[in-house]
Amino acid sequence: MSAPLQITKDNAYDAVDPKDFPSMMDVDRYNARSTAFDKIISATHDHFWDPLDKKYIDFTAPFDMENEALLPDDMFPIFATRVGEKLTGKDKVAFINENVRWMLSAILHGEQGALSLSASLCHILRDPGAQEYAANQAREEARHVAAFTKYVHARWGTPLPVGPTLGNLLTEMVNAPEVYKKIVGMQMLVEGLAMGAFATMYNKARDPLLVKLMQLVMTDEAFHHKFGKIWADRTIPKLSADEQNIIEDWAAHCFQTLLFNLINPEQMKDVYAKFGIDWQDAQAALVEAITDDERRERMRESSDIFRVLIKTLLKAGIITERTKAFYQTYVDMDELKAEGDHMVGDDIAEEGIKYLQAINFGANAKTGSILMAAE
Repeated sequence: MSAPLQITKDNAYDAVDPKDFPSMMDVDRYNARSTAFDKIISATHDHFWDPLDKKYIDFTAPFDMENEALLPDDMFPIFATRVGEKLTGKDKVAFINENVRWMLSAILHGEQGALSLSASLCHILRDPGAQEYAANQAREEARHVAAFTKYVHARWGTPLPVGPTLGNLLTEMVNAPEVYKKIVGMQMLVEGLAMGAFATMYNKARDPLLVKLMQLVMTDEAFHHKFGKIWADRTIPKLSADEQNIIEDWAAHCFQTLLFNLINPEQMKDVYAKFGIDWQDAQAALVEAITDDERRERMRESSDIFRVLIKTLLKAGIITERTKAFYQTYVDMDELKAEGDHMVGDDIAEEGIKYLQAINFGANAKTGSILMAAE
């Protein structure tokens, strides 16, 4: 079996075989620590929160699941089709809330993927600073798993099984021996997807508990996203043409897989079946009703989850003229390129950090932008 292709351009991302623990005890390794992640690691206490402590978030807060939809109708394209028009009253509310259950279950599985992937990075990253960052992220992802589990339990009891497409991608990323696959796939794409999804739910969810949960999780995810940005800044400009193509193709593969998972009724066929809807009929109805122009127009909203993903890849230099046309289907690339580096979730996360600092430090809470300080 050939060794994995490690596209390493910076010593901070140097990797060893996960079974090669003796390399972790190399005496010269301990002092060869990168300072690239020190600010992110030091900022950890500024956004600490505990999902088991009611002073941060109270999962006993009620919500009328029978009569109130967790998200507005316009977030569900199916209602603009002949299939969705038949759902009214409490059936419509139940359909929306079951869709949200599926979304949050997918997020929960994604958080478990991020936890396991971060832990796997601890086994292969040689740099002590990068390894400490990965361990730190694993701790934060673990609390996300706990928090989403508690929310799903409070509203539905149990999560839904992972869709096959998302499940296979997460498994592929967690088990990948290549660092670039883990960082591009999880730290940039899945974390970018999460920031877009969380920002959308923060702005549109009708359950105050869900809104608070989104903000708290975003205070962590904003820093996880920066880990991927540091990798891109130190790696992408140094790639050969062949290496650039490999990374671009992997990013496009992950993007297409995530897109397919979120918009394809086949992944949600059990949800549709609960309401007597055939997933294939729902898929046909969506194709009839949604044009590419409509989809592109919806992506103009800054919080659109796929728009956030594409912007992440574009600003990192992972989208070039070679792959631009693939993404152009979904968003105006020239318009996106002209935008600044500010991401849609940054302001929400910043406010969340201030909320946490007030709880954690009281009158001694810091002022200023923690996210900027950790750049």
